[in-house]
Amino acid sequence: MRVIFMGTPDFSVPALDALVGAGHEIAAVYCQPPRPAGRGKKPRPSPVQDRATELNLPVRHPESLKGAAEQAEFAALDADVAVVVAYGLLLPRPVLDAPRHGCLNIHASLLPRWRGAAPIQRAIMAGDSETGVCIMRMEAGLDTGPVLLRRATPITAQDTALTLHDRLARMGAQLIIEALKYIDNLRPETQPEAGATYAAKIDKSEARIDWSAPATRVDAKIRALSPFPGAWTEIDGQRVKLLASALAPGHGNPGEVLDDKPTVACGTGAVRLLRLQRAGGRAQDAQEFMRGLDLPAGTVL
Repeated sequence: MRVIFMGTPDFSVPALDALVGAGHEIAAVYCQPPRPAGRGKKPRPSPVQDRATELNLPVRHPESLKGAAEQAEFAALDADVAVVVAYGLLLPRPVLDAPRHGCLNIHASLLPRWRGAAPIQRAIMAGDSETGVCIMRMEAGLDTGPVLLRRATPITAQDTALTLHDRLARMGAQLIIEALKYIDNLRPETQPEAGATYAAKIDKSEARIDWSAPATRVDAKIRALSPFPGAWTEIDGQRVKLLASALAPGHGNPGEVLDDKPTVACGTGAVRLLRLQRAGGRAQDAQEFMRGLDLPAGTVL
């Protein structure tokens, strides 16, 4: 098929690779414009732009698709379908209607649960037992279009936002190839409104750990926000990111360090901190982090 690909971050790259590997013709790759990044604040291309350049694919990165000129250029590509994966721009109706088979979105949740910007993090934070990927035909509403295919995966007690991100990206890449292969025979499934939830973008203000919460919630937040923006607490007056954890036996006052592992008491239960990162430092396993740190049992974070 003749495909327009629309995506920006790392999550989108496996789908682009899969489409190319399956022999589809990529008419153009749309992504967000390069943004200032790093200490020098020089414009940095997105992961999708970098990969498209490596594959010698034509790249476009308009600031908006609302203008008539941009919409005409999009329609002139004469595509069979547009595949959209975490693109980051609103698609107006003329864009949605231009490809013969419309615009198909790879969404990282089991719709209608977790529509919106941060479905991976919200699923872990909520303690969901499973999540997955949906191939959705896009319409004007936010992630409300009919679902063509879906595939589930369990959320394990070890999953972080990063591990789940990578697994769902691979699943989405496989599923979009299946969707395009059988597109004429798939029956769109209208999303029910019952059970719909919204995955709001993660705000950095959410990242501070409240040790009075139950251990299950503390552990889920740590894993959901790892590696970015990173849940945090204060140790010896310094902000420290908590990047991995596990539920552990123990009880005490909220935030109380119970042993040298370190295990920390929560409102109910306790969590063991497995990976931590000081401000300006590198991520370290707990044993390495604790060397030379005076953090005796009874200290309260």
